[in-house]
Amino acid sequence: MNFRPTRRLACAVPLAALILSGCQEPREPVAPKVPDVGVVTLHNEDVLLSSDLPGRTSAYRVAEVRPQVGGIIQKRLFSEGGQVKQGQQLYQIDPASYQAAFEKAQANLDTTRNLAERYQRLVESKAISRQQFDDAEANFKQAQADLKMARINLDYTRVLAPISGRISRSNITEGALVTTGQTEALASINQLDPIYVDVTQASTEMLKLRREMASGRLTMAGPDQVQIQLTLEDGSAYALPGALKFSEVTVDPSTGAVTLRAAFPNPDGILLPGMFVHARLTEGMRQQAILVPQQGVTRDLKGQATALVVNAENKAELREVKTLRTLGNKWLVESGLKAGDRVITEGVQLARPGMPINPVPATNTDANSAVVSATE
Repeated sequence: MNFRPTRRLACAVPLAALILSGCQEPREPVAPKVPDVGVVTLHNEDVLLSSDLPGRTSAYRVAEVRPQVGGIIQKRLFSEGGQVKQGQQLYQIDPASYQAAFEKAQANLDTTRNLAERYQRLVESKAISRQQFDDAEANFKQAQADLKMARINLDYTRVLAPISGRISRSNITEGALVTTGQTEALASINQLDPIYVDVTQASTEMLKLRREMASGRLTMAGPDQVQIQLTLEDGSAYALPGALKFSEVTVDPSTGAVTLRAAFPNPDGILLPGMFVHARLTEGMRQQAILVPQQGVTRDLKGQATALVVNAENKAELREVKTLRTLGNKWLVESGLKAGDRVITEGVQLARPGMPINPVPATNTDANSAVVSATE
């Protein structure tokens, strides 16, 4: 059989296709589309800075009730866990022996007084020597001192509250023997209004705070003491503000922290000694601060904070920034950005340094929200 025509036809088809393709006009290259990115324009803000610090409450004053004379406890005159007033009687020690000592001292005082008065007349008439009168006068003064001490010991049988506050449970019961100088206290009293809150702050943060105040970038929030707000263990806010009273003069070498002490009014007794709390310490007002939404700040492989901004040519530009702390959903920036910069917060993955971009208002952050206060 003859297959030659079929082979010619098969060879002609690719050739015709090649000729037809060569007759078509060449396509022009398509320009890449400029991506849209959301930007936020930065501006200066005055920000009230504060720090959240952990702390514990402690009593404003603590007094241990101890006996000043020995004897048998006859009565307990307070309710355990209740409020007591300064000078209120708490215990009664058996006063019998001290009452007898007081009466004896009083009788001795009368005797020595009469003798001294009689010797006074006799020494004036030179019936007795001056030495005899001096001895009688000395015995009278000694009797006065003995009576005073006997009265003090008798008064000490009434054990009184040294301060006002909430008293603990009693460590002794009626019929117990107490002695002067015993190691165990009868009870303890805690003054809880006001009450102290002790918080710790890193020494580095305190140094930074002082530097910013010295430079004028941070001004005190008030003319007097720094105000502090409390958050309780259950997350609720304590209604009454406190004031900073004391700053530790040494740094704890094991933690590198200093202790700050604040006093809080506690009229309802809500705060009790030993409670764990969070204290919001108002540091001051930072003038002309730059705040950047957190979506606009990333970190490179070295941990350096960076931000992409849109320059005057509408091209992406990479900036290295130094951040100080987070303030809600924003970063407080110390350097690298300034007012008027347009920071990319939306579509960051589409922008590369040096490439043209089309900036549009960002929708993933509230750029117009004003930050009134901020917490570390």
